[in-house]
Amino acid sequence: MKSIVVLILVSFFVSCKGIVAKQEVKVDVKPNILFIAVDDLRPELNFYGANHIKSPNLDKLAASSLVFNRAYCNIPVCGASRASLLTGTRPTRNRFLGYSTTKDKDYPTAVSLPMLLKQNGYKTISNGKIYHYENDDVTAWNEIWKADELWSYALQESQEIRKNTFRGLPFESADVHDSVYVDGKLALKVIRDLQKLKTSKEPFFLTMGVVKPHLPFCAPKKYWDLYDRKSIELPASYLRPKSIPKTAYHNFGELRNYENIPKDGDLPEALAKELIHGYYAAVSYADAQIGLVLDELEKTGLAENTIVVLWGDHGWNLGDHKMWSKHVNFETALRAPLLIKVPGRTKGEMSNDITEFIDIYPTLCDLTGLKIPNTVEGKSFVPIINGEKSEKNWAVSKFKDGVTLIKGDLFYTEWTDKNGVAYERMLFNHKTDALELDNLAEKPKYKKLVTQLSLELREKWGTDFFKKK
Repeated sequence: MKSIVVLILVSFFVSCKGIVAKQEVKVDVKPNILFIAVDDLRPELNFYGANHIKSPNLDKLAASSLVFNRAYCNIPVCGASRASLLTGTRPTRNRFLGYSTTKDKDYPTAVSLPMLLKQNGYKTISNGKIYHYENDDVTAWNEIWKADELWSYALQESQEIRKNTFRGLPFESADVHDSVYVDGKLALKVIRDLQKLKTSKEPFFLTMGVVKPHLPFCAPKKYWDLYDRKSIELPASYLRPKSIPKTAYHNFGELRNYENIPKDGDLPEALAKELIHGYYAAVSYADAQIGLVLDELEKTGLAENTIVVLWGDHGWNLGDHKMWSKHVNFETALRAPLLIKVPGRTKGEMSNDITEFIDIYPTLCDLTGLKIPNTVEGKSFVPIINGEKSEKNWAVSKFKDGVTLIKGDLFYTEWTDKNGVAYERMLFNHKTDALELDNLAEKPKYKKLVTQLSLELREKWGTDFFKKK
């Protein structure tokens, strides 16, 4: 969005003739940005065609936003995904590898999005989980706030279990007020910020890093009560076809670290459905907190000049391919929600253009009139906001040795060694196999296509893919 031009009429008297004249003075007003990150959020929402998760506030936001139906994270693990997005740069074999990634260690010379905005007069506030670690890229922020992680659980007994175990319980339903949990406290903090910022002359980059629906699935009881567990079904993709290489799967250690979860094998069906129930409840709880903030944005009058971006840092498996958590190269972990509301320019459109998370940084540069740093590898999707077709209709995502090219209906993954030599392959055609159950990569009739996609993957995974830090 170009800077908004405010016309100030200045009246002055010309005493000698007694004439009143008016002069137009142009003042550039930069748009504000409300930046909402939601941890582990699947695009399993009403505006994506699902109808079982209750998220009225996200639905309302989508109705005035441009919704990306095919947005992909560049790496399905929180720390790395966030560092990649906030620098606009791709993961490589040596950069942005896991949850413990920090921007400061992996790419200290890159100018991050919040740093660029701060350097150009924006007040930058980090609330909640934006980077994985609150002490990462600290000079980019005017203020950093994060709630105590103790508040992951509301009940005393759950807190005691957490103190005496590695992770604690995988879910909790407590009859408490929303503000008892972390995200309730987060919403109140962001609301206080909006109330302060409404009188500020500085543009702002205000963030809201929502923790839920990340494990543990803890939410006030009223959100659990929105769902009938008897109606919850396991996903249609709750199987592991033999055509898919074992490399593609994992033992979902993230979930198994919680209490009362079997250490190996499939989960009991009742437990699997309870986890799905907990995930739904956590999404509805997160939705309510986001709604409070969006309502305050309207009440303060700031919505008229505030771009709202909402994204999930990656997808999450809810029994898909008999897996839980992220950390895989299936679409369930790579595809995530992305919405952008630009005042006066978005009205609830849905884009099917393929978009990567590294494209968010240059887009916000274009919308705020800032020069895109040369380290940024993403491409602005402002043309899509303007109703045009994307010039770059593909994405590349990576996790460990697996690198995935997403192009049209095709999902092509190679697992490569340190020299780039492939040792496993996976190819799905979403036009005929949306659930990714039939791996075409080793079938003779697809050999030519696999060779073509392999070459294209190498062209697109980044020029510094093998570069050391």
